[in-house]
Amino acid sequence: MEKKILFLMIIGVLFSCNKNDDNDAENELVGNWKLIQMTGSIPNSETYGTEMEWQETYVLNANRTFLKSRDRDGITTEVSGTYNFINNSNEPIIELNFDTESEIIGSCISNMKEIMNLQSETIFLSSWNACDGPGLKYEKIN
Repeated sequence: MEKKILFLMIIGVLFSCNKNDDNDAENELVGNWKLIQMTGSIPNSETYGTEMEWQETYVLNANRTFLKSRDRDGITTEVSGTYNFINNSNEPIIELNFDTESEIIGSCISNMKEIMNLQSETIFLSSWNACDGPGLKYEKIN
């Protein structure tokens, strides 16, 4: 009887640890993310900071909503939606689903969805460059 209880406790701990790891990773996403680098299809075409064509941020909220904001030539455009964190074994991704169409959505798969590859706890990369869009690198700023 004691072995069964011990076995059930071990199984419970293992499953709760896996869920907490995913929750911890999701909680790390919450905050402000800023575009820090743009890369074109031409070698050595990286731009940084004010040299980039536009400035851009994402605000990811704990309730799985987000706001994307782009400032280009003094005009600020904003669009919002919901996001999902997908922790697959190869590379964790953030799937951003927009509420409305907008010219600032950069995507290969749909006009209403972006996929970001989570490179580390503080860096994510847009997948837009897979279909001739610019390579976009974002850093968590808080």
